[in-house]
Amino acid sequence: MMEDKRNMASHVQSVAHAIQILELIADENREMSLTEIAQRMNWPKSTVHGLLSTLRDFSFVEQSPINGRYNLGIRLFELGHLVAKGWDVRAAALPYMQQFSRLYDLTVQLAMEEQGEVLYIEKIDSVRPTHIVSEAGIRLPIHCSGLGKVLLAYKSDADAKRILNKSGMPRMTRRTITTLPSMEQELKKVREQGYAVDDREIMDSLRCIAAPIMDRNGHVRYAISCSGLAESLNGGSFEQVLKHLLEMAKNISSSLGYQK
Repeated sequence: MMEDKRNMASHVQSVAHAIQILELIADENREMSLTEIAQRMNWPKSTVHGLLSTLRDFSFVEQSPINGRYNLGIRLFELGHLVAKGWDVRAAALPYMQQFSRLYDLTVQLAMEEQGEVLYIEKIDSVRPTHIVSEAGIRLPIHCSGLGKVLLAYKSDADAKRILNKSGMPRMTRRTITTLPSMEQELKKVREQGYAVDDREIMDSLRCIAAPIMDRNGHVRYAISCSGLAESLNGGSFEQVLKHLLEMAKNISSSLGYQK
């Protein structure tokens, strides 16, 4: 709690307010009027107008010449593109992901932990009509996916516990792990075997295998996974896919400078 208060005290209020407006418009995913934004934020219209005018001048928001409403601006796209290009892991992983997806016709996903959630960086969809809710740029709960388990397993016990206590472990399916002792045992198993499995824990029909990616310092900042219908990832098929997934994770780690 004290840490949160110190963080809030260090914020520049106008910058924090501008970011909150951008997040509001992004969450709504539509044009919004000045009045609507002011009401939603519970701020004076004059304050919101000044913030929006500044954001518009720097192309972080756009204002419709027809109805005067505001939407996210092109500058955010440009910065996002630069960030994506700067993530070496994405460039290193993408060719392997494309090859793997073509070979096994499975969905392949690359992710990192961000503020206690799984943030998806890249995704290659399977040709099969399997609906998986992840997309690059979105977040999902960390406790019920293979990627999340890997990202938690290679943190300190204290950090993993803090994240789980803060985010909670809501039940997504009847197989979701929802208690801390059970999750601690699961994370221990992940560390011992070097991979994680989501066995219909986030979606009833979905099975996922995930493996850690090491950066040049040997830290697990990213994880990679493959997902498909549970019946297509079992027995000999599971073992074959797992072997290739671990090899892919190892090759990506080497591309990032990791040497065992």
